[in-house]
Amino acid sequence: MVSLSKEAEDELIPLVNFVSGKLIICFDAFYDSSQTAQDCILGPPVSGQTASWATYGYNVYYENLYRSTAPSILNDLECDVEIADYSDTSSAINLANFGTQAVLRFFFNNDASFSFEALVDGEVVDTFNFTSAGSTKIEQSVDISGCRHSDVMYKPGTNASDPQTCFSLTCNETAALRTTECGPLDRCQGNGVCKFVSICTVTGSAVIDFNDQLKTVEDRCGYTLLTGSPIENLTVVANFQERRRRDVSFLDSVTLRLQGQDHVHLEQGGTVKEGNTTLTINGSTDLGNGVEVFVDPTGVTVTVSHPESTTSVFFDGNTAQIFLIGPAGQDPELGGLCASSTSVSDERLPEDNGSSCEVQYNDTADSSINCTMMTERCNLLLEEPFTACHNHTDPESYVNACIDTLCKYPAVDGLNCQFLEAYASDCRLRSNDTLDSWRSTAGCSPPQPFCQGRICSDHEFCAETISGGIGCFCRAIFAFPYRSNDTVGDPTVCEENSASVTVVGCLLEEKGIDYTMLHLNDPTCTGQIDELDHMVTFSFNSSNTCGTEVMANNSQLIYMNSIVGNNSVSDNITRQDQVYIDFSCVFTQPDVNTVTFRIKDSSVIQEFASGTWNYTLTMKAYTDAGHTQAVESITEVQLNQQIWVVLETGGLDGSLVAVVTDSCWATDQAESLRYNLIVDGCANPDDQTVNVVGNGVGTSNYFSFHMFQFSRSAGDIHLHCKLNLCANLNQTCTPNCNGASRRRRSATLEYEDEAPAFISMTWTH
Repeated sequence: MVSLSKEAEDELIPLVNFVSGKLIICFDAFYDSSQTAQDCILGPPVSGQTASWATYGYNVYYENLYRSTAPSILNDLECDVEIADYSDTSSAINLANFGTQAVLRFFFNNDASFSFEALVDGEVVDTFNFTSAGSTKIEQSVDISGCRHSDVMYKPGTNASDPQTCFSLTCNETAALRTTECGPLDRCQGNGVCKFVSICTVTGSAVIDFNDQLKTVEDRCGYTLLTGSPIENLTVVANFQERRRRDVSFLDSVTLRLQGQDHVHLEQGGTVKEGNTTLTINGSTDLGNGVEVFVDPTGVTVTVSHPESTTSVFFDGNTAQIFLIGPAGQDPELGGLCASSTSVSDERLPEDNGSSCEVQYNDTADSSINCTMMTERCNLLLEEPFTACHNHTDPESYVNACIDTLCKYPAVDGLNCQFLEAYASDCRLRSNDTLDSWRSTAGCSPPQPFCQGRICSDHEFCAETISGGIGCFCRAIFAFPYRSNDTVGDPTVCEENSASVTVVGCLLEEKGIDYTMLHLNDPTCTGQIDELDHMVTFSFNSSNTCGTEVMANNSQLIYMNSIVGNNSVSDNITRQDQVYIDFSCVFTQPDVNTVTFRIKDSSVIQEFASGTWNYTLTMKAYTDAGHTQAVESITEVQLNQQIWVVLETGGLDGSLVAVVTDSCWATDQAESLRYNLIVDGCANPDDQTVNVVGNGVGTSNYFSFHMFQFSRSAGDIHLHCKLNLCANLNQTCTPNCNGASRRRRSATLEYEDEAPAFISMTWTH
């Protein structure tokens, strides 16, 4: 195998191989039969295995020579490369360049016939035959011109088109290539027609405009998203509000301002309003003038059609996407945050300028947020299967918006999937690629109707409750004064011989308290809810005292009553946030004792001696069954939340002894109240939430229960456990907790110890 010299390569001369006696000319690398994507000319066998080469510029003689045998050549000769066989200097192959055209000439002193094959991207696209026609030599030229597009070869005079992709190609008689297709911002309509396509996404506080640039809304005002030509009679407006934190804003509603007709409002819970009228829509509704509203379980879409353009606005309660289709090749004159050159402050609605919506807040950082973990999740957009969208939708702005939000705001209410969902939707709109596998990769469920049909008031937002349902929670700015004062309602309103107390419905709901289960001292006196603002009012008067205690003190009448739940009086413990509000008109304001709890000490370690064994015992609390989420001093634990307590030992030989948790019980701070969780090694049979696992089996065991507090008690609660050792040789150490023997220890167990271990931990609120 012999190649041309280095000088030949530097002058971009074709690369020559001799393979199995055949002369092969390639244009990208030396021929290798194992390669599948080369561009080559495969020649006939030659007698020698060496070659010389020469290059020539324009020569009228050779130009006429080539034209005489290849009349389809119309362009002027520009360059000629000759490859000669060293063993037979009268034999040569010429490659002549005529601009967009090319000629292959073969001269050989032989009366045989030969063939050449042309390979493009490893595929044979043409075969050229040369014959002596009875002569002692072969001297022929052939037009080898062609057009190449996307590694496909087209012969001169070829026309090709695909109406589904709007692609067309022409390779004319001189092999000049001309292609037409939709522009980078255009989309084929499937009929050979291109349309201008732009997508703007608004999710959380992020606006990702038509050019994939990120803008962030930092307040709670209204902003213009889209206006201008070719949609002169439509303006799209976004309204932002806070949720659980005062310093993070979220898209709350979208308004389409339509010239000459009522505006269309897309609000939380799937509510659609035309002006002030709430619409009931099953499927689609035509509002006239080219405006159509479509509702499905994923959200609401409003389409505004014009002769030359169509604008669709989708809103699912969290994310809005504006999909604009217009004439291809035209640069629309657009304004609003979705336009590339717009600054955020310039697009604040005039009616909001100077209002309190601009006030900035700085809440305490949420220490429970792991920013590193959230960043890794957001970076899923940079990996497969999302990479299929990167060529037409830049993920950078989505990633940055995701990180900025999830490093400040807890990943609740589906927020951990919201930005991934928005990017996948953008990809689907641009390319029809559904990316079906992304949800399983990211652990996200398909879009479900969230809060549809649930109407919250202006100071509320729809969110997931601790039980997995939906509820109307208080917005952070509205709730801040109540939470700062540790109350759920307003001061008592006193009038002559009467009084009333109003509690905030959303504060009750986010704690899982059903207002219908609350009443005054008289159980028949329940609260009345305002359907607009969800405030609940309890009241009594002289004609219906509702169990009010009336006392005289220094010539004053004092009316005293309480708001209580159905389980607040008779039960010793409760696993629901309790409400017990004493109030009167003279001396006190409502006293609220309904809060979430924090474990003050998540683990307790102490060392003690038991007989001849020295070992350590550790008590740890967790919020998950896998014992991976340890309860820290800052962890908030909800009432009725399941907690796992692990009792572990160190320094024991499990083949000799086992640890038996004899009993565990809770006491109040003064130890005047006691509640048993484990009795005689078994779960309290009266408490179905207690589950004891692995007791007496090895050197550790654990139990779970649902969090509680003592009724009408706001003090710390102490958890105590008594443990013993059991020699497990030739006997079982597992307590018998079946049937009637559940209340007593098995008589076969002998794990009484001279110095049983006691260990305690505390939770507080």
